[in-house]
Amino acid sequence: MMGLFLAGLSCTQNSPSSKPTQTRREITVPAFNADSAYSYTAAQVAFGPRVPDTPAHAACGQYLSSELKRFGAEVIEQEMVLQTYNNQSIHAKNIIASFRPENKNRILLCAHWDSRPFADNDPNPDHRRKPIDGANDGAGACGVLLEIARLIGSQPPTMGVDIILFDAEDWGTPTFDQDRYGSSGWCLGSEYWAKNPHIAQYTAQYGILLDMVSARGAQFYKESQSLAAARNVVQKVWETAQALGYDSYFINREGGGIEDDHISIIRHRKIPCIDIIQYDPNSGFGDYWHTLNDTLNEVDKETLKAVGQTVLYVVYHSQ
Repeated sequence: MMGLFLAGLSCTQNSPSSKPTQTRREITVPAFNADSAYSYTAAQVAFGPRVPDTPAHAACGQYLSSELKRFGAEVIEQEMVLQTYNNQSIHAKNIIASFRPENKNRILLCAHWDSRPFADNDPNPDHRRKPIDGANDGAGACGVLLEIARLIGSQPPTMGVDIILFDAEDWGTPTFDQDRYGSSGWCLGSEYWAKNPHIAQYTAQYGILLDMVSARGAQFYKESQSLAAARNVVQKVWETAQALGYDSYFINREGGGIEDDHISIIRHRKIPCIDIIQYDPNSGFGDYWHTLNDTLNEVDKETLKAVGQTVLYVVYHSQ
């Protein structure tokens, strides 16, 4: 177990003989298990590409829901029919897990669990219409959140926590169709939830989105739209990472703006939400991104640990 001891001093000046009164509160943060997070990541990849309306997608959705229930969460499966960039109808499902749902003070943690239907950035043109494994782009973030769910299920923090696994994030227009359709169709599941939350008027103190958070040597810059909407949350997360020794992952510099699931959360639910995402403002996403190379070979336990432990510390020290 990892712990942080907080002490507050309350002083009275009514009498020179009075002594400071010390109030000590211990906050014990569970140790994030990177082996466990990796196994959850591998389990998702083993189903195959998790593209809506495929058997692999259906089987993985059942797995994610059952694991979250096993950890003690109340789980809602929000099923929906969505329109893709080319007006194709797909059946999708957001998976919503709530811990201590009676607690009005809440934190939102989220990621997307689908994988991209097109390897449109693959160096081999013959591969560009094939679906990807999405080991890092999807499964790794969900693996982090499953491990966090396991820990908070056995040792609840002060705040209530909602974990949402969004579907259909990665069905944006592939490069080979952009001349015809433009660039659209991203983040469909989160937009649906933000407009149709599982609880009317749902809100949270803040939100943290994880996306592509498991690759070897990943670096996370401060995403600009996160800074605009939730600068204090960004600062808390990056300062926590630095204090824990993960400053080589969490870079203390601003990166570019990303169109990701946090945008609908900010826009439609008015929740200050940040995006922890591997994106270098100079070189972009990793070279595996949207290719058939996004496999378990890209997933690194040290990166999983850095992200998972940092998020846990932030959650357990929220009031």
